[in-house]
Formats: sequence, C-alpha cells, structure tokens
Amino acid sequence: MATYNNNSPWANTEIENNFYLGLLSIRSVPAEDDDVTYTVQPQYTHRPDLLAYDLYNDTNLWWVFAQRNMDIIQDPIYDLVAGLEIKLPKGSALKRMLGT
Repeated sequence: MATYNNNSPWANTEIENNFYLGLLSIRSVPAEDDDVTYTVQPQYTHRPDLLAYDLYNDTNLWWVFAQRNMDIIQDPIYDLVAGLEIKLPKGSALKRMLGT
C-alpha cells in the first residue's frame, strides 16, 4: 500500500481498497499576508523542481507553485517560464500549512 508524506500533493488523497489511489484531493496553498512576489529566473524555466529545491530545500514541493498561483499557472511545468511573476509562501508558512 502506498503512503505519501506531507510534502506530497497526494498526501490528502485516499487509497481505495488498500491498493488504488483515489481521486485527487487537492491541497490548497492559501494566500498569506507575508507571501513573496517572485519573478521566475531563466534557470528555472520548465523546472519547478529546481526552484522548489533552491527555495525550500525539497524538490518534492514543486506543486506548491501551481497550487498557490492557480490563476496564472495551468501546467506546473510548461507555464513556469522566465519573467513570470508568482506569489510564494515563505518557508515557515509552508511548513505550518503542510504540518511538517
């Protein structure tokens, strides 16, 4: 049986019949007063995993960018391009949201 840690976008998704992953239960990343506006640099174009590592020291948090910026990011890989301005939660706020 698969289990997902708190950093995973599937952490809240149920496992059905102890075997199948159920329908995705989206994890929200709500706006906070202390969110940071970040302009995507060229080295992170199509690489949310690298940006997540450099910001949060965890490549598994790539999905946070799409969840926090659903109004401008439809595809978490191909929509992440140089020059795009996105909102990011601070590391401490993100840890609190994820329960880590």
